[in-house]
Order: sequence, then C-alpha cells, then structure tokens
Amino acid sequence: MRILAADDAPDRDLARAVMGGNERAFRALYRRHTPAVFRLVVRVLGGAGPDAEDAVQDAWVRAVRALPGFRWESSLRTWLTGIALNRAREQLRRLGRRLDDQPLPLVGGAARPDPTDTRIDLEAALQALPEGYRTVLLLHDWEGFTHPEIADQLEIAVGTSRSQLFHARRALRRALGEPDEAPIS
Repeated sequence: MRILAADDAPDRDLARAVMGGNERAFRALYRRHTPAVFRLVVRVLGGAGPDAEDAVQDAWVRAVRALPGFRWESSLRTWLTGIALNRAREQLRRLGRRLDDQPLPLVGGAARPDPTDTRIDLEAALQALPEGYRTVLLLHDWEGFTHPEIADQLEIAVGTSRSQLFHARRALRRALGEPDEAPIS
C-alpha cells in the first residue's frame, strides 16, 4: 500500500502499511503517538527519562510485532498506551523498585506565589501516590482516556478505574493541602 500523505492518513491505513513494511508509515505513527505515550511513561516512572525511553522503544517493538493481531476494538493510541504501561511496570520491576515505596516529601497547605513551587509540589504529590492511583489519574485527567479505555489498558474493572481515580484525586488534594471535597455551590 502506498501512503502519499502519511502524516494525514488514519491510523488503520498506516498500520496496514506498516505490516507491509512501509517505513514512512511507521514513522508517521511514531511521530503521532510517541510524544503523549512518552510523557505518560515518564510520569509513571517518576521522571526517569532514559528508563522511559527504553520502555517506549520496547513498546513500539512489541506493538509492531503484535500489529497483525490487533482487532481495532480500541484506538491504536489506547492499545499502544496499554503496551507502554506494561513495559513501564516491567521496567520498574527490572530496576527493583516501586515508586510508591519511595514517597517524596510533600509540602502542602500554604499558598505560594511562585508557580514553580506549585508545579514541584504537584509533581511530588503525583509521585507519592500509589502506582495504581497515579496511573489511573494520569490516564484519565492528563491523557483524556475514558474509564473503559483505562480498564482495558490496565486489565482492571471499570469500577476499579473509577474508584482509583476518586482515591487518587482525594489523596492529591490532601497532599496539596486542599479540602478533601470541593465545596458544593
């Protein structure tokens, strides 16, 4: 299959071309999906850029190999993100660490005029969350995945995704010194 405008082609067409050995189609898919997948994996791995690069590269290798069996029941992005998350978890195990076993000190409560301090507090609070909470929060609130997509990616029930998001948001608010529940207006 010849792809003339690879960057504009739908994922499904590009995937067919990749299975036929079209390198240009692969590069188009890679450029389209890697930035978001990489940002998520970096956060899951606690900011470990080189480890995230390894996990994302491994995810692409595995995805290309598995592409002929992909059934398109979800988007390519959802499927690829699930593979990358699994690679990130394997990376954590390989490194012999669990991020939720190494919480960062949290500073919360006081309002700060410097937005850099707020960002640092938020990053620290995110990294202090248990891995499951952090992953669901990032997938839902940062990446915009739905609960059914998250459940599919993480191989959990939709209700578990909803519950982990609720608890993650609550823990994040506490860590940042905000009330557990937003006032009802």
